[in-house]
Amino acid sequence: MSKTLLQVHDLGVQFKTDDGIVKAVDGVSFALAPGETLGIVGESGSGKSVTNLAVMGLIPSPPGRITSGTAIYGSDDLLQMKQRDLAAIRGNRIAMIFQDPMTSLNPLMTVADQLTEVTMLHMRHTYRQALQHAIEMLEKVGIPSAARRIFEYPHQFSGGMRQRVMIAMALSCKPDLLIADEPTTALDVTIQAQILELMKELQQQEGTAIILITHDLGIVANMCHRVNVMYAGRFVEKASVEPLFATPRHPYTLGLLHSLPRLDEEGNEQLTPIEGQPPDLIHLPPGCSFAPRCPYRIDRCTQDDPQLTDVSGGGQFACFVDVTKANPAEQSRA
Repeated sequence: MSKTLLQVHDLGVQFKTDDGIVKAVDGVSFALAPGETLGIVGESGSGKSVTNLAVMGLIPSPPGRITSGTAIYGSDDLLQMKQRDLAAIRGNRIAMIFQDPMTSLNPLMTVADQLTEVTMLHMRHTYRQALQHAIEMLEKVGIPSAARRIFEYPHQFSGGMRQRVMIAMALSCKPDLLIADEPTTALDVTIQAQILELMKELQQQEGTAIILITHDLGIVANMCHRVNVMYAGRFVEKASVEPLFATPRHPYTLGLLHSLPRLDEEGNEQLTPIEGQPPDLIHLPPGCSFAPRCPYRIDRCTQDDPQLTDVSGGGQFACFVDVTKANPAEQSRA
C-alpha cells in the first residue's frame, strides 16, 4: 500500500450561522492507498461527514466554505477544481454512499432510471447497455428478481434493499474510491452484517479503496486497515486497527472503546459512557477541546492545544498524557 490514491492536507471547513462561525473541520490531514479501508470515527457532529463532503465538492456555499487545505487525487487538487470537472469524477472515479438511502434516492424515479443515468453519463452506455449493467449490479448486491424489481420505485424496497441499491449505484462505474457515510445506520443487525460483507467482497473483487465514516468501533474492527479518531473537527488519534484497539493512546479513543457494550461475568450488559457533551464548535474551550470531559486532564490541558505527535512503531495522537501509563484517579484536576 505504498502508492497514494488520495492525499488530504490541512483541510479546514467553516459554516456561517446566526450565532457565529462554526469550525466544522480544522486542519485535517490524511492519506489513502488503493485497496485500503480507512475508518473515520467519532461522535455525531465531530466533522466526519463534513470532511468527506468537502473532498467530494458537496459543501453548500453559503453557508459553508473551505478555508484551507488540498485534496490531491492523481495530479489534481479536488478542492480547486471547477464543479463541472469535479462532476466528471464524482460518481465515476469517486463515489459516495450517503447515510439515508430514502432521501438519497429520488422517490419520483424508478430504480432503473436512477441506475442507468449514472452509466449513461459516465460510461457513455446506450440505455439498453445501461439497463443490462444496472440489472447485473443489482444481482451482484444481492437483490432478488432484479430484472423485475429494477422498474420499481424506492418506496417499494425495504431499508436494507434501498441501501443495496445505493451501493450498486456507487459501484456501477467501478470507482477507485468509495466513501461510505454510516452505510448501516438504521438497519437491523442481520442486514448490517450483510451490507458490510458485501462491501468487503466488492472491494476484494474490484480493488476499491474505502473511506468508512462511522461512530461504531465494532464495524471499524471488522472492516478497516487504519482508523482516524475525530473530535471537535480534528483528528486526535491515528493508528492501524490492531494497535488502536490494543493500546489506545488518546483518552477520547479510550472512552469510545469503553462505551462499547460488553457482558459482565453474570451476563449483564455493561458500558461506560463518556461524561459530558461534545463542545460548542462556535465557542471552543481554551486548550484541548476534550479537556472538560477528560478524566486524565492536567492543568496544561486547559491552557495549551496538543498537536499530533508520532508514536514509536507507527500512529499519532494529540494529548499531553500517556493514558497507557496514567491512572485517571492520580491525575490532578484543572
